[in-house]
Amino acid sequence: MHPESHRVLHDTFGFQSFRPGQQDIVEKLLGGRNVLAIMPTGAGKSLCYQVPALIQDGLTVVVSPLVALIDDQVAALRANGVAAARIHSGRSREDNVADWRLVESGVAKLLYMSPERLMSERMLTALARIAPALFVVDEAHCISKWGTNFRPEYGALSALKERFPGATMAGFTATADTATQRDIADQLFAGRGDVIVHGFDRPNLWLGVTPKTKWRDQILSFLESRRGQSGIVYCLSRKLTEEVAVILSGAGVHALPYHAGLSPDVRKENQETFMAEEGVVMVATIAFGMGIDKPDIRFVFHLNLPGSMESYYQEVGRAGRDGTAADVFMVYGLDDIRMRRQFIEQDGEDGDHKRREHRRLDSLLAYCEASQCRRVTLLSYFGETTDPCGNCDICQNPPILVDGTTEAQMLFSAVMRTGERFGTAHLIDVLLGKTSERIATLRHDQLPTFGVGAGRAKTFWQAFIRQAVAGGYMVIDIERFGGLRLSERGRRVLKNEETFQYHEAPGFALAAAAAKRTKSAPLDMENVDPALLAHLKSLRRDLARTRGVPAYVVFSDKTLQHMCSLLPKTLDDMAEVNGVGPTKLKDFGGVFLEAITSFNDSGAM
Repeated sequence: MHPESHRVLHDTFGFQSFRPGQQDIVEKLLGGRNVLAIMPTGAGKSLCYQVPALIQDGLTVVVSPLVALIDDQVAALRANGVAAARIHSGRSREDNVADWRLVESGVAKLLYMSPERLMSERMLTALARIAPALFVVDEAHCISKWGTNFRPEYGALSALKERFPGATMAGFTATADTATQRDIADQLFAGRGDVIVHGFDRPNLWLGVTPKTKWRDQILSFLESRRGQSGIVYCLSRKLTEEVAVILSGAGVHALPYHAGLSPDVRKENQETFMAEEGVVMVATIAFGMGIDKPDIRFVFHLNLPGSMESYYQEVGRAGRDGTAADVFMVYGLDDIRMRRQFIEQDGEDGDHKRREHRRLDSLLAYCEASQCRRVTLLSYFGETTDPCGNCDICQNPPILVDGTTEAQMLFSAVMRTGERFGTAHLIDVLLGKTSERIATLRHDQLPTFGVGAGRAKTFWQAFIRQAVAGGYMVIDIERFGGLRLSERGRRVLKNEETFQYHEAPGFALAAAAAKRTKSAPLDMENVDPALLAHLKSLRRDLARTRGVPAYVVFSDKTLQHMCSLLPKTLDDMAEVNGVGPTKLKDFGGVFLEAITSFNDSGAM
């Protein structure tokens, strides 16, 4: 163990001990080992490279994908008394030059940059004169073409290992399957280093999925018991994002839209409001999210299907970063599947890439239609095993599995006899025996399957078809305008070579989910007065606004909770609060101490 690591952790950042997994990575980097670390969101990745950066000689260069994230990271470091520098296009030339001088003089040991700025020939030449000791690639999954978020500018980072052979290379990400991990390690350090996986489980997240029926009612029902909480609602399109924001605002929810079609100023203003204030719901496309480090996001609601299991994991990972209970919920339907298949087919000419993305989507669909614990299904995708969690909709209200072979044969026969080129609505009309001009023109009312499914409701067949598609029995044929065709597995059912089981929708009440979740994942707030905590959060918000930084840069929620638990009476007591380092003690200790004392004296407790 390096003798300086705990001293820096405590004296600079104010923490008493490392979180699980952090110290191992710190020691490896201090020993000059290349590292790729896969750690769940909220596990404290930043400290794993910030502590070594402050101990070792030489500069640490951190590559980050977003200007906002760079600004927040540097603000957080400076709040702890660390002289960190940043260079990016969102700042004036004078400011960038001033920070570069801090780097050249050795005052700043951490330099944050975007990949585009770092990989310019001028910057690489300038850095060569300094000889950085460590390069850190944040959101490292962006470097891999095997991943779901490949960015060409990140791909250029693979040249760093040859350009700076004496530097240690590190990558950090929360999302990478096994193939992507191997590719990142190869790109960053030619496989010569350690890949450390510290688990993907986020046990504080309650997981739920339900079929999309009346989505307006569904989202309003979900939010009814979550008034005053911060959350994210993800939508597939800009138009839907705007529509949902208006609907929620009309229902009294403080909702703001965020998508790439908004002006940069509006996006920035909405993001800053979301980060600084409590109880704001951001309605967004996937343009919003990477680098959002707001610890108290209490829910993520998907109104559309994400593109893959990795994308889903990334997006739900923005909830509950403070470690306390949060809910993630998704509604989805056949239109979502069709759109996602269409996006994949339109994404370039690379056949291998398309096949890979279709398989990833298949895995997400299997998760959506799972009949066992969702957490078991989710973690198994990333190569982990676990027991049923008790903290998902399936564990709390298991679906009833029913033999649907007869109904499947009715449906699959209708698909075959109509030529495997029609969509859901037409097939259901055939099954229900509904006459129409189109049905008559195509003579589909003369088919043996016409009306064979009339004993079931339209809603039954809609859910049944969705499960058949998700289960791989039928395929949405994108090239033939979204018509349904049978897979080999579906043909086996039709030939009585395989059975088909479907699950009846459990009708899980969205409002009840919060109560069940709270019982299964209680908040660790036993010794915390909620009124005092609210008082300190209000003070933190005012200080953050004055300084123009996110609230967590002042103090995290966990630090405030620890203050409420310890109730410090002196600055020495305040120094014992987890997350209060010397600089924050000097800058904020007195004002928070005064707030606690005056709150006590007022008799509010």
